[in-house]
Amino acid sequence: MHWAEKIADRIIKRNPDKEEYVCAAGISPSGSIHIGNFRDIATSLFVAKALQKKGKKARLLFSWDEYDRFRKVPVNVKAVDPDNEFEKYIGLPYTSVPNPFDTEHANYAKYFEAEFMESIKKFGIDMDYRYQTDMYTSGKYKDDIIEAVRKRKEIFDILDSFRTQDAQEGERDAYFPVSIFCPECGRDTTKILSVSDDCTIVEYECECGHRGTFDLTKDFNCKLAWKIDWPMRWRYEGVDFEPGGKDHASPGGSYETSSVISRKIFGWEPPMFQGYEFIGIKGSTGKMSGSSGLNLTPETLLKIYEPEIILWLYSKTEPKKAFDFCFDEGILRQYFEFDKMYNEYIEGKANEHNASVMEYSLIESRKIKTVPMNLLVQLGSIVDFNVPMMETVFEKIGTPYKYEDFDTRLELAKYWLYQCAPETANKLRGWRDWDLYNTLTDDEKKEIALLYDFIKAGGYTLDSLNTKLYDIPKEVYGADIENLKKIQGQFFKIVYKLLISKERGPRLYLFLYAIDRERFMHLLDFSFPKTEEEEALEKAALEAEKEPEKEEKVYGEPDEVKPIVEPEITVDQFFAMDLRVCRIVKCQEIRKAHSNYKLTLFDGLKERVIVSSIKNDYTPEELEGKKIIVVANLQPARLTGVTSEGMLLAGTNNACGCQVIFVDDIVPEGTRIC
Repeated sequence: MHWAEKIADRIIKRNPDKEEYVCAAGISPSGSIHIGNFRDIATSLFVAKALQKKGKKARLLFSWDEYDRFRKVPVNVKAVDPDNEFEKYIGLPYTSVPNPFDTEHANYAKYFEAEFMESIKKFGIDMDYRYQTDMYTSGKYKDDIIEAVRKRKEIFDILDSFRTQDAQEGERDAYFPVSIFCPECGRDTTKILSVSDDCTIVEYECECGHRGTFDLTKDFNCKLAWKIDWPMRWRYEGVDFEPGGKDHASPGGSYETSSVISRKIFGWEPPMFQGYEFIGIKGSTGKMSGSSGLNLTPETLLKIYEPEIILWLYSKTEPKKAFDFCFDEGILRQYFEFDKMYNEYIEGKANEHNASVMEYSLIESRKIKTVPMNLLVQLGSIVDFNVPMMETVFEKIGTPYKYEDFDTRLELAKYWLYQCAPETANKLRGWRDWDLYNTLTDDEKKEIALLYDFIKAGGYTLDSLNTKLYDIPKEVYGADIENLKKIQGQFFKIVYKLLISKERGPRLYLFLYAIDRERFMHLLDFSFPKTEEEEALEKAALEAEKEPEKEEKVYGEPDEVKPIVEPEITVDQFFAMDLRVCRIVKCQEIRKAHSNYKLTLFDGLKERVIVSSIKNDYTPEELEGKKIIVVANLQPARLTGVTSEGMLLAGTNNACGCQVIFVDDIVPEGTRIC
């Protein structure tokens, strides 16, 4: 039985007579929606389909949590915001932040929502959308908010029961489960000072200096805290099932806390919950990554995966198990496995489980054409993905696919090969490899000459070419030679290296048969000396491969070691400094700054930015990905127009210049140095 059907059975058992079941998912439009978040949707989608398969009415409810606060500026927004203007919007709801891009979308949230929803259409997923800005600002939640304010102390006690630290004196009395967005500055940097006896009128003040009165019955620019908002919406929408990442599913995590609030505060049995593992990325993303960051959105993956295969990966993998999206050759294996299961399903040969996996993966009105992806990649790279030539090649090798059979996958194969794995492309050499040829034995040279003569003569079939490739070593060494298979393998390696400078490639007989012999035959002909043209091509290639020489830094004599004159500090004073290991995510130049870099760091909890004057000592490439030590609790300061949230540790001496103290990669981000 498919995992989604097992969950559906439990949902029905809990509430067998419900008219319509609600499977929920939700995402905050904080930036481009990562493919990992898509597991939220896929899990609920499959459970809703399983309920429908069992004859029940079910819908997929999707919440855009767009009334959440804007917390940080994502990488792709920073790329179009060199002056860091968007940092001033932190604390506003996403729908109050302007659209960072030159598009028609009304605001920040709408841009990223539209980006995601456009890709969702390609998966054939029908969702009932809820826009939380509309829900809050229209007053639909006003009674629920007032209820939470009235029960605020009970809510505090629940939250406090999950904390490891004791509450401070007066903290319970000062707690409110709702944040007000200030009408002056728009941010949620407000603090409620008092509340009326009926819990409908509150007085508040904001960090911007504004003070005011807020009527919860008619002022709606406020929002419940996440762990109260979540169970409130379970009750409001009648949610029966909702998944979440394993962080929410952990003991004492968001789901457990919100479940207690749901029962004790809102009197609602929380929905069935399914925690899920996060998604991995296997292999290098090649040219898809860069200084602007890699946005692994569904749209990005649709450049190399068919939508059904993305759904299939989620469908065949139980939520608690991880799986990888592959940017390396693993993707070819995934296509192969999908095609095998799909063909068995179409032919009625799939077992019950595999049939269910496939049913949840397929998109109505779309037909899959299982032209082997590895064949498209291998042959496409040989003929530069020229469609008429590919049709000819397929015809010649006995698989007469036409363009309409492989049109969709051709573009995916081409994109994967050139953008993700260009090193795997099979490109014919531009000139004869004399360096390799001169290392060959006389017998190996004889093998190459026999192959050249056979190709030049022409008139061969695919089968006769295959036979000849295995016979050539026999002709040279004798059919009874020991280790014949090893000798044949070595012969194949030499041919590959002479043609594509690699020891392996597509099946050799297919490779030689598919290509016009005039394109490669000269690479096997060593009957005449190296030409001037070959000399020039080889020299140009060597020059191109040379790395630019690094400018060697010249240092002087060590500085004089001076006596320690600073006053002694106590152990407590030392521990007042919070020294943390951080990873450098990104290193950027700052406009008009001669010596400063803007470093974006990950400190184990979140990203932070520091400014450091090490531009004359390091390139961005020498810093990105490295781990350093940062004074994490240093008071923020504005440096060269950027707010710096810490200081890295480095040593400076005339004998070495400025040397940043790097930490071994084995040390996790967030580790405290003491």
